[in-house]
Amino acid sequence: MTTTSTTSTAVTTGERADLLVALAKQRHFLTFTARDLTDEQAGQRTTVSELCVGGLIKHVTVVERLWAAFIVEGPSAMPDVSAFTEEDFARRADEFRMLPGETLDGVLAAYREVALRTDELVSTLPDLGAVQPLPKAPWFKDEAWSARRVLFHIIAETAQHAGHADIIREAIDGAKSMG
Repeated sequence: MTTTSTTSTAVTTGERADLLVALAKQRHFLTFTARDLTDEQAGQRTTVSELCVGGLIKHVTVVERLWAAFIVEGPSAMPDVSAFTEEDFARRADEFRMLPGETLDGVLAAYREVALRTDELVSTLPDLGAVQPLPKAPWFKDEAWSARRVLFHIIAETAQHAGHADIIREAIDGAKSMG
């Protein structure tokens, strides 16, 4: 089966198109959970966690931006978690919340911008097998990841958080992403 995806500057086929289609599908499920929500609803917590629909989209935006930069720049694009202060952890926790002054439209626009840049990277990267050493972090068991593996990680992260957002959205007003 041949899949074709069109980005702003290139027509992409084969494995790259498959990666772009998988990313687009998971991004759709994540952002679909935000349809017709007010800013207040997008920031509403419906479980015991800090998670909200808008915050999940913010978090996935940050994660995708960092990992796309990692593909090109290597571990220097990633924060040094071992040097995190309480303030750094608080800023990271803010990724999962809608903060005063933030809007759902703004959060979605930032996500679209990051998605376009990632899609362009997937289409133009010379080698999906290019490897970068992972930054030091307690959750990494490997020493390096290829660009391909990073893209799989972005897809998985987006899918996981789309599921979280679906549960939160259903608790807000009964709307579901599927079914």
